[in-house]
Amino acid sequence: MKFEDLLLEIGGFGRFQILILFILCLPRINLPMHFLLHNFLAATPSHHCAIPYQEAFVNLTMEEVLLISIPQEPDGTFRSCEMFSQPQFHLLLNSSLQPENDSIVQHCQHGWVYDHSQFTSTISTQWDLVCEQRGLNQATATFFFIGVTMGAVVFGYLSDRFGRKAMLLLSLVCSVVFGMLSAASVSYSMLAITRTLTGVALSGVSLIVLPLGMEWVDVQHRTFSGILTSIFWSIGNMLLAMVAYLVREWHWLLVAVTGPCLLSIVCLWWVPESARWLIANGKVKQAHRHLLRCARMNGRKDFAVSPEVLRRMATDKKPGESYSYISLFRTPVLRKISLCSGAVWFGVAFSYYGMSMNLTGFGLNMYLSQFVFGAIEIPAKMVMYVLVNRAGRRQSQAWALILTGLCIGANIIIPKSFTSLRSVVAIMGKGFSEAAFTTVFLYTSELYPTVLRQNGMGYTSFVARLGGALAPLVFLLDEVWRSLPEVTYCGVAVCCGSVAFLLPETLNVRLPEGIEDIE
Repeated sequence: MKFEDLLLEIGGFGRFQILILFILCLPRINLPMHFLLHNFLAATPSHHCAIPYQEAFVNLTMEEVLLISIPQEPDGTFRSCEMFSQPQFHLLLNSSLQPENDSIVQHCQHGWVYDHSQFTSTISTQWDLVCEQRGLNQATATFFFIGVTMGAVVFGYLSDRFGRKAMLLLSLVCSVVFGMLSAASVSYSMLAITRTLTGVALSGVSLIVLPLGMEWVDVQHRTFSGILTSIFWSIGNMLLAMVAYLVREWHWLLVAVTGPCLLSIVCLWWVPESARWLIANGKVKQAHRHLLRCARMNGRKDFAVSPEVLRRMATDKKPGESYSYISLFRTPVLRKISLCSGAVWFGVAFSYYGMSMNLTGFGLNMYLSQFVFGAIEIPAKMVMYVLVNRAGRRQSQAWALILTGLCIGANIIIPKSFTSLRSVVAIMGKGFSEAAFTTVFLYTSELYPTVLRQNGMGYTSFVARLGGALAPLVFLLDEVWRSLPEVTYCGVAVCCGSVAFLLPETLNVRLPEGIEDIE
């Protein structure tokens, strides 16, 4: 008897599973609020050099003081990082006569003045992370994703070793602790360290939520549960725009996006450990108790199975045998799956972040843009719900990623003057990219056996974070050739999408329990 047969007897998608899925969707909402928080946390408002008061300025307006103290750009705006070493009073007569002598221009000597009309404070204004220090501002996002990368490895292994629920609880508690410490940061160094540790903790949430829910759901409803969970990511996207709009001070913004983790911790009380994991690890009595509870909630009161039957369901995991990331590459079929799924994850993340950082032309403010980008993802996921059940996981994954690459490639050819057409193609590409991301989470969790599922998810998540980290660096290639970044994104997406054709189809296939089911 397989676990799928047990699910049919206790109800594979009843009140029990619906309760679990909705509880697990709460932490899923929280994830994008942290992953995309950098846009608001580290936003840099317009700024200029601070000008010390002089007696000569007594009869001048602020605009006139700026005119004689700060150089102007060709478009008439004041430079953000430079000032005149001495006031240029002749500019009061004709402001177009900008000095051509660079020797009288110097970097800001007395700090900066910021426009606080949009943000009360950000980490940029708190620690003057502008001009020469601008790299430190961008580095806060890098530190966070380094944490996410490390967390993918750590929690992937720990959740296969010590259980899904225990590690999910640990990651949520750590997320609250380090999130609140980030909000209380008194120095840039403290913020960088706490944001890195927050990334490690949230990586565990990202990694465990989907498989924990999926392992309680039958084959027929597996796709629905995967898509439902991913839609809550988009809802989190839209909520981030609303929260950031209402909270303009960075300390309180961090508190606002971290607080909901407390609700997830409380609600986790009603979520049981994965019975699949318990059986695979020989913890039969606990699995038996959870299965009886599931049958009771789903109205299957006639269900009866003895712990001895569960013991006979043992997988190929021998007593004392432990699995690690090396196990993903030991046997031939599993090795092929690991190599190919790693390539697909890299391509998905690489093209997704490449497009997300390059999708412009909406003409909306940043709050509305954030909301619209979250809303656009939902139709893409609805379409994928139909496609993965009709065309299958493999075809959907491959073509979503290939079409993402083709949309990026099309915008290389379309002239810059066709702004509307370029925007439409870019939005289509963003939709395909989101569809590829949605599918890859569902697909990967079905490819690996129960005894290695979290190790597999941890490994692929690690590869994805590498793709996400490399994506922004590719923009530097425009110094070699202006279109080289787009050509790179296009090529990687098409190649990695093609690799997906080498993976096995998992539509309506039982989740593998042990390595023998794969081989």
